[in-house]
Amino acid sequence: MTYPVRAFAAHSPTSRLGLFQFDRRSPRPDDVVIEILYCGVCHSDVHNVRNDWGNANYPMVPGHEIIGRVIAVGPDVTRFKAGDAAGVGCLVESCRHCGACGKGWEQYCENGATYTYNHSDPVDGTRTYGGYSEKIVVAEHFVLKVPAALELAGAAPLLCAGITTYSPLRHWNVGPSSKVAVVGLGGLGHLGLKLAKAMGAEVTLFSRSPGKEADARRLGADRVVISTDAAQMSAVTGHFDLIIDTVPYKHDVNPYVPTLASGGTIVMVGYLGPLDEFNTGPLVFSRKSLAGSLIGGIAETQEMLDFCGEHGIHSDIEVVRIQDINEAFERMLKADVKYRFVIDMASLKEVA
Repeated sequence: MTYPVRAFAAHSPTSRLGLFQFDRRSPRPDDVVIEILYCGVCHSDVHNVRNDWGNANYPMVPGHEIIGRVIAVGPDVTRFKAGDAAGVGCLVESCRHCGACGKGWEQYCENGATYTYNHSDPVDGTRTYGGYSEKIVVAEHFVLKVPAALELAGAAPLLCAGITTYSPLRHWNVGPSSKVAVVGLGGLGHLGLKLAKAMGAEVTLFSRSPGKEADARRLGADRVVISTDAAQMSAVTGHFDLIIDTVPYKHDVNPYVPTLASGGTIVMVGYLGPLDEFNTGPLVFSRKSLAGSLIGGIAETQEMLDFCGEHGIHSDIEVVRIQDINEAFERMLKADVKYRFVIDMASLKEVA
């Protein structure tokens, strides 16, 4: 049985998203069928829709921060039943047997992970469509349990923005003795502050814009450093064990390197592309590192959700109707949201 689904899709890099109907695949024995209640709006949704990365296929249904309720399960499913709250993030399949998958790093699958939208199903070759839709069918391995303590709408952005900042914090063993800085206060950055603080770290926000201190402190920052102020930057020379850089566009990373302690690391999680005139000298002479990190594996994403449930961590959100998604995209590009849009998918029922 296929599932007829209504959704919002883009049909070209310049078109507005609008109503689109398609059929979800017939569930396989290990599949979970989810009615989507909320879907977060990620900056990468805009990049993909507008073909900024050059690999767009249309029609495209974006959305990879999916929270919903299970409505059916295949006969081989053991962890979910109808009525359970469930989440789906950026991945819906991987080879499950390569070295990376064996480590629980499905996002780095050596044979190619399958993304929640704008990709092809490895079994039947059909297109993957994302969470700006009524339902989704996903293999149980890639479905996440949502802790009862989490409010569903506020949990949606955890499935991309949350795990994108949680994974490097865990990989670099952040704890009570750690000194962590976050570059940029947006969808990723605000969750980076919350998560690092909950792990017990001393937390600093780097920002180019004065006036964010009150909000940064509310979110968990112990200090705000204005990165364009030479005196403030000098005051934190050699201070940080880990810097998480969430800025999503090309920028100068060199000024942050002196603020690392020896052996410290800057992790890029927002910008994908070349860095012009990056100076590797300070890395060599103080064993500092520039690294990258992409979302997280399924087990780590579940760990992150459980951690957020235990510590009461949600994304700061503004809930919008699907009818207003095009305006939400424009507002997000202007940083006119604190700090993440989430679509109430019930609004799709109102679209004629």
